[in-house]
Amino acid sequence: MAHIFYPLATSHGRICTAMTALVVVLALGGCATMPPPNDAMNLAQARLQDARDADASDYAPVDLGFAQNKFQQAQAAMAERKYADAANLAAESRADAELARAKAQLGAARAQIQAKLKENDRLRKVGEQIDAGAPAQAASATPATPPPAAAIPDMPAPASSTLSTPPAGPRSRGGFQTVPAGQGSGGGFQTVPAPSSSASGQPATNPNQGGQP
Repeated sequence: MAHIFYPLATSHGRICTAMTALVVVLALGGCATMPPPNDAMNLAQARLQDARDADASDYAPVDLGFAQNKFQQAQAAMAERKYADAANLAAESRADAELARAKAQLGAARAQIQAKLKENDRLRKVGEQIDAGAPAQAASATPATPPPAAAIPDMPAPASSTLSTPPAGPRSRGGFQTVPAGQGSGGGFQTVPAPSSSASGQPATNPNQGGQP
């Protein structure tokens, strides 16, 4: 039995084997020649710290958790010398950390605005209470009005008999006026007639006196 050899088929198989080996070698060589992404890892770590400082754990905990997980995966890839994977994971971690920081800053700003609004509302209520209490304080500070003075009762009018009857003068009986006597009368009293009024209202002149006292 005769065997027939095909040189072309043998050459084609060898070429395929060589190409496969070359691809494997180039792939291994590329992995070996790529430097570790230290800069990317450091930048991702710095962005993570910035997010923590911005209180991202309070305002953006989900995004901060994504960034931390990606960074841990990047560290694991670095340990296995998978530098390409480590670089990609570090970039994703940095992006998540920056997003968490931005959300944290926005949340902190909103919290400050809410605090300002609450403080303004409290001050407004205090002002309203002060305004409401001002009239009461003014009323308490006003001095009380003194009571009106008691009315002085009117004096009773004198009786008609008192007004019509003149007081009795030093007249004696019989229309004579008793006056003290002079030194020559021996210390007694002298009786002289009382002056009588004329029709015109003037006192009448005694003709016996002759104008002498």
